[in-house]
Amino acid sequence: MPTLHLVVPCYNEEAVLAESCRQFVELLEKLIGKGKINASSQVVFVDDGSRDKTWLLIEKEASRRSHVTGIKLSRNRGHQNAVLAGLMASNADVVITIDADLQDDINVIETMIDHHAQGSEIVYGVRNDRSSDSLFKRNSAVAFYKLLAWFGVDLIHNHADFRLMSRKIIDALREYNEVNLYLRGIIPLIGFKATTVEYVRKERFAGETKYPLKKMLKLAGEAITSFSTVPLQMITMLGFIVFGCSLLVGGWVIWTALFTKNAVPGWASTVFPLTLLGGIQLLCLGVIGAYLGKIYGETKSRPRYFVERTVTGLPVQDRELVPE
Repeated sequence: MPTLHLVVPCYNEEAVLAESCRQFVELLEKLIGKGKINASSQVVFVDDGSRDKTWLLIEKEASRRSHVTGIKLSRNRGHQNAVLAGLMASNADVVITIDADLQDDINVIETMIDHHAQGSEIVYGVRNDRSSDSLFKRNSAVAFYKLLAWFGVDLIHNHADFRLMSRKIIDALREYNEVNLYLRGIIPLIGFKATTVEYVRKERFAGETKYPLKKMLKLAGEAITSFSTVPLQMITMLGFIVFGCSLLVGGWVIWTALFTKNAVPGWASTVFPLTLLGGIQLLCLGVIGAYLGKIYGETKSRPRYFVERTVTGLPVQDRELVPE
C-alpha cells in the first residue's frame, strides 16, 4: 500500500480551510479503510504567506488530527512555488496536488490511486464541465489554452494543478531548477506513463478566487516565455515583412516624386517609415525585454522559497488528549 500525501497550497483560505481539512481527512481514512493507501498518509497544507488566520487554523487542525501536516513559507511566493514546496518536502510514494477551495472533485482521487496501481506515473485531473465558471472565465480559459497551443507549449487541455505524481516523477522534478516556475508545462515534459481522469468542476465552497484576471495574464506570460521561443521567431518574420514593406513604400515614394506632381516634399518619405518602424521596434524590444527578464531571473538563481515553520499532526494514540 503506497503512502499518499495530499499537497494543498493555501493563500488566505481562512473561510474554507476547516471544511476542506475535514473532507480531505475523511477521504484519507476512507482509502486507508479500503486498504488502498498506507495509514501514515497525510494532508500537507502549505501556507503561502497568508495574511489571515490560515496558519493558525492549520496548526489547530494538526493538533487535533493525526493526518494533518502544515508548512508555512516565510512570505507569499505564489501558487506554483507553494505547490513545489509541498512536493519537495514530501517523502510519500504518491503525491496528489489539489487546491483548498474544494472546486476539484475529491471523489476521483480514488480513481487516480487505481490508475497508479495499474502503472500510471502521472494522472491528470481534467475538467469536462466548466459550467460553474463565469462566462468570462470560461471564454478566457479556452483562449488561454488555444494561445499556448499555438505557441507550441505542451499542455493538458482543461487541466490546472490537480494531478497525481509518483515518487519517480517527484525525483525527476528535482532536476528542474528554473526560478520562473510553471509546473503545468514542466510536468508533461518529464514523460513516463500518464493518463487522465475527468471530473465536473464545482463552485468554490467559500472565500474568493485567488486567480483574478491580472494573475491569469501573468500566468499566461510565464507559460509563453518559459516554454516557447515562437515570439522571438515572430520578430524575425516581422522584420522581413517590415523590410519588404519598406522597399515597397520606398518605390512608391520615388515613383510619386519622379512621375507625379502630388508629392509633398519630404513628408511621405519621412513620416510614414518613421512611424511604422518606430512602432515595430518598440514592440520587438518589449518581447525581447520579456525574455531578457527571464534570463536575468534565472542567472541570479535565487532560492524559490524559504520554509519558516512546520507542524505535524499528533500520533493516533495521542489524539484523544486534545479537546475538539
